[in-house]
Amino acid sequence: MKKLMCILALAMLCIHVMAQPSQPAPTQLPPEDSPEALQRYVPVLPSVKAQFWKIDPKVGYAVKSVGGGVYVISDNGWQSAFLVTDEGVIVFDAPASFGKSIPSAIAKVTDKPIKILVYSHTHKDHIGGSAAFKDIKGLQIVALDTVANFLKEMNDASRLVPNVTFKTEKTISLGGKTVELTRHDYHSNEGDLFIYVPEAKFLMAIDCVTPGYAPFSGFDITTNFYEYMKVFNQLLAYDFDTFVGGHLTSIGTKQDVLMTKEFTMDVYSTVKRVHNGMDQAAFWSETTKVIGPDNEFLLFKVLLDKVVDESVREIQPRWINRLAGVDVWLPSHVRTALICVRWDDKD
Repeated sequence: MKKLMCILALAMLCIHVMAQPSQPAPTQLPPEDSPEALQRYVPVLPSVKAQFWKIDPKVGYAVKSVGGGVYVISDNGWQSAFLVTDEGVIVFDAPASFGKSIPSAIAKVTDKPIKILVYSHTHKDHIGGSAAFKDIKGLQIVALDTVANFLKEMNDASRLVPNVTFKTEKTISLGGKTVELTRHDYHSNEGDLFIYVPEAKFLMAIDCVTPGYAPFSGFDITTNFYEYMKVFNQLLAYDFDTFVGGHLTSIGTKQDVLMTKEFTMDVYSTVKRVHNGMDQAAFWSETTKVIGPDNEFLLFKVLLDKVVDESVREIQPRWINRLAGVDVWLPSHVRTALICVRWDDKD
């Protein structure tokens, strides 16, 4: 507490000094994106770097067969996939980064026509390359009805509007193979799909698990952290060998889902314990002695920052050598969990 009081006192002194135009500006810390500040972050783990795909710079992507007629496409930033059947090809997402190249990539694998394009969700980075499919006659664009409604409203030429929609579940059958689509709500406001090809033991669920890495900011900027915490068991209920999460440098397995689940629940349980273990009455009493009782926004900020800092210090050493990017995104994950714990937690 003494340390906190010193920090608060110093902060108030700096604010006072900055408010005086006749005084010289105080020495400032380097910007967050400065070379000095960026040196705080650890390099990508060697085990993760070893999984980077070898991308042909002439085309900007690579294609890998994962069995059962399924091929994954990646540029080491985004991922999509397609399924080759006897009657045609089903494509899963068309990222903005390399979507324009998907038809030609498929043509290098098979002469079967593209029949169906499936959208995992609305976000432009995953379907913003779908305009490359606009001239394919008879193309079915399959998505949740809520996704279609949103895209109609957006009127975005880079994201073709779906012409086949459903509410919760749909099975696609083509050329002797099936694709099972199921609605979930762990990430985007308009809903997310699990895309499952049982013959290939292939499962695709975008923006929840990034093999080798901690999740993106705020647990993949989830709009529903409760549903996000459920998603791992929902994924593990499937019989799959190959997992595609839509981002970065590796195809995953069940082990990657299990590890991301472990990380997520560690963050949640730690934040809950740190928050609920604080003597908040004593904290308010000591803090108001420094900044007074009137600025309640500042009081709350100091409280929440303390929970975040303590949680990060405890969690980071456990994960810094297990998942890449932990030091980059962990504070955002802690804040997402803290919102859940402080205002919504039912326990």
